[in-house]
Amino acid sequence: MLKLWKWYQNCLAIHPVKTQVLSSALIWGFGDIAAQTITHSTAKKHHHLQEKDKELKVNWKRVATTSLFGFGFVGPVGHYWYEVLDRCIRFRLRLRPYSFRFMATKVAVDGFIFGPLDLLVFFTYMGFSAGKSVPQIKEDVKRDFVPALILEGGLWPIVQVANFRYIPVRYQLLYVNMFCLLDSCFLSWIEQQEDAPWKQWLNSLIHSKEKKDEG
Repeated sequence: MLKLWKWYQNCLAIHPVKTQVLSSALIWGFGDIAAQTITHSTAKKHHHLQEKDKELKVNWKRVATTSLFGFGFVGPVGHYWYEVLDRCIRFRLRLRPYSFRFMATKVAVDGFIFGPLDLLVFFTYMGFSAGKSVPQIKEDVKRDFVPALILEGGLWPIVQVANFRYIPVRYQLLYVNMFCLLDSCFLSWIEQQEDAPWKQWLNSLIHSKEKKDEG
């Protein structure tokens, strides 16, 4: 394990972007396999599968599609995002590193900008990859975006507080990618759930609140 870590450090020092891109692709691919496994197990448990579908058959095309999202978006964008975020808050806002304001600002900016952008790009990309039309993708985003944002909003601030407090900037994407193994699984599962009742309930709460505010 120590040799593997040293090898990763060496790769990161020599080829930082390439290393982040490839590791993100692998992690998001594994996450989608996990999501398919969870979805299949849930359907099997509730007897929603026909006899011929009871054995798990991994959709490798979907795995490749999700892996490409890690390769083309999470890896390169995440690499530069954490570097730029740290520099802007450290030098533009001139906040003392690791102070409460420094940490809170980082978590807030990451949550309000990168988090929603990541979800929006993911669901849009998955829609186009599945051959859906623009109107269909808009409906899918409306269906999936809010539930995912609400559920992730309760977890990621905690994850990022530890990240920004204890992890050096160049390793922050690796740290996030470890949690993205769960997150990619979660997002793939969210996308596969389609019009699940719990998603309709979350969306109805938001719409009800909006109507009350308008009234």
